[in-house]
Amino acid sequence: MTAPWAEYELARFPEDPRDRLRAWDAADTYLLRHLAESGTPLTGSVVVVGDRWGALTTALAAHGPAQITDSYLAQRATRANLARNEVEEAAVRLLSTRDTPPDRVDLLLVRVPKSLALLEDQLHRLAPAVHEGTVVVGAGMVKEIHTSTLKLFERILGPTHTSLARQKARLVFCTPDPALARAKGAGPWPYSYQLPGGIGLLSGRTVTNHAGVFCADRLDIGTRFFLQHLPRGRGGGRVVDLGCGNGVVGTAVALGDPEAEVVFVDESYQAVASAEATYTANAAGKAEFLVGDGMEGFPPGSVDLVLNNPPFHSHQATTDATAWRMFQGARRALRPGGELWVIGNRHLGYHVKLRRLFGNSELVASDAKFVVLKAVRQASGGGSRKASGGRSSQGVRR
Repeated sequence: MTAPWAEYELARFPEDPRDRLRAWDAADTYLLRHLAESGTPLTGSVVVVGDRWGALTTALAAHGPAQITDSYLAQRATRANLARNEVEEAAVRLLSTRDTPPDRVDLLLVRVPKSLALLEDQLHRLAPAVHEGTVVVGAGMVKEIHTSTLKLFERILGPTHTSLARQKARLVFCTPDPALARAKGAGPWPYSYQLPGGIGLLSGRTVTNHAGVFCADRLDIGTRFFLQHLPRGRGGGRVVDLGCGNGVVGTAVALGDPEAEVVFVDESYQAVASAEATYTANAAGKAEFLVGDGMEGFPPGSVDLVLNNPPFHSHQATTDATAWRMFQGARRALRPGGELWVIGNRHLGYHVKLRRLFGNSELVASDAKFVVLKAVRQASGGGSRKASGGRSSQGVRR
């Protein structure tokens, strides 16, 4: 990536030489070019929100920025990119969306997220630290910035306008009005609601969602279908709700099998916080909540059952790379005879991947849109393809 003052070697995380997607886009370079051309002071407290792969944080590392992200993978990418460019990690401050934000912000740079709720939540959390002299600049691709995006900046921070588009990217300029923050108070998140009937043991129970979690205001139809077809009567064991979101799947398992040890795993800090709140409100027993990179850190043969509803988007890109890595990690962690249960859209063809990896795939249930599939970890033989990348990080336990 070329910035006005230097060039940077950047990669996404996990790094895959076959992946042609860059670790930056035109919105990142537009923002950096604007900072240089406008003479914006890069002094005081610099905060970068939503930096997707660490491009902005790496380019601005000389100015000691604090990065705030909801993504564990984004933090890992940032660490790797800092090292790749021979920058000490101590030069920046890496924070999650669950950490206490800085108490003063002089330059606020926001990569506009896909989730308006997450943007709303983070602007509310940062508003008390913004003052009249704070420079606020948002950045995103044109398709990511809508009227509703501008209204959020304006309602929470102050008057807002946008730049002209360049290479399909646009900037958002906001003039802070500290009186707004004092008048608005705390934001509306987390949000809790009652689950519908007809979904088994969770019917009528309360679920909690922090901002940015998928389908934060309702139960999505895929999860509803999965809840109706979960495995039963297993009699304990270690169960992983992989990509747990708000934790309803793992909580349902815990209610149906009090002897089970349920581990909730997601790369989103907001999701794991939601899962912990949902579980605490509805279940008791042994549970663990882990922010991390899928099944990384689980010893081989340490898990009896993995339940998974894998995402098939990475920001704006449609990809099955995340699902494939989740399936690989599950196979590695499962004991012989252990099972991976997956729900997905019919057209995604997950049964092909499971057969390739496990040597088997069974259709448990289906409707016009979704399939529930089961794959069994065999003691030896078919499906022995190895997972790539032997990383050692254990994630962040809550």
